[in-house]
Amino acid sequence: MKMVAAAKMRKVQDRMLNFRPYAARMETVLDGLAKVAEREIHPLLALRPRKTVEVLVITSDKGLCGAFNTNILKAANKYINELKKENIGFSLSVVGRKARDFFRRRAVPMRNTWIGLSGRVSYTNAQEIAANLIEAYTAETFDEVTVIYNEFKSLISQKVTMARLLPIGALKQEEGQKETAMTADYLYEPSRAAIFEILLPKHIEIQVYRSLLESSAAEEAARMAAMENATKNCTELIAKVTLLANKVRQASITKELMDIVGGVEALKE
Repeated sequence: MKMVAAAKMRKVQDRMLNFRPYAARMETVLDGLAKVAEREIHPLLALRPRKTVEVLVITSDKGLCGAFNTNILKAANKYINELKKENIGFSLSVVGRKARDFFRRRAVPMRNTWIGLSGRVSYTNAQEIAANLIEAYTAETFDEVTVIYNEFKSLISQKVTMARLLPIGALKQEEGQKETAMTADYLYEPSRAAIFEILLPKHIEIQVYRSLLESSAAEEAARMAAMENATKNCTELIAKVTLLANKVRQASITKELMDIVGGVEALKE
């Protein structure tokens, strides 16, 4: 399983690393445009009171990957509890069987589920998820979208990440971070509304796709590490059991020899 995970990880890691700069640059550009644009120009830019938050949790379909899914589910559960304490409603969508089964056992209602994506993530999957989120956000089913996933750092490290997808460009302003966008106006061709109509949905698709790729690469890396640790543990266990079996066998042989010697001595008497 370690060898299979290594082969899969190399493929998805290349896709993820090649796509990461594009997604980051897209996010920077859209954040800059959102800061100087009128929020009323497009529904995906609209800032509404934070009454209901959509939580998108991305896990794997399979296990045997260490604490990969456990860390994600703990973070998601903690975030949902924080929303409850703040009296903020939430809706839940999940990617992966592990998240679906986890929240199903706890009777947490799920708005939507996507399973069967582990190991074969495609841009079509991201388009489907993004379209669902955009439609519900535009219909004001919820006022904010937060995605929780494992970000790939290295072969031995994955970071649980929470990112706000919607509304676009609102996170840095609300957290009071230093303004980095250009204050000059932009020139739009053919028009501002036409460009936003194309770019904003595309931006959501790209960020969802990036999250899926990051999660997929982190999953295979975690599975590699888990299988390597399992192999080491098995090797150590075999050595311990072999030593114990040898001791038991030697004790049995010694006992038989003692019985024979005792019998011979008894006959001499």
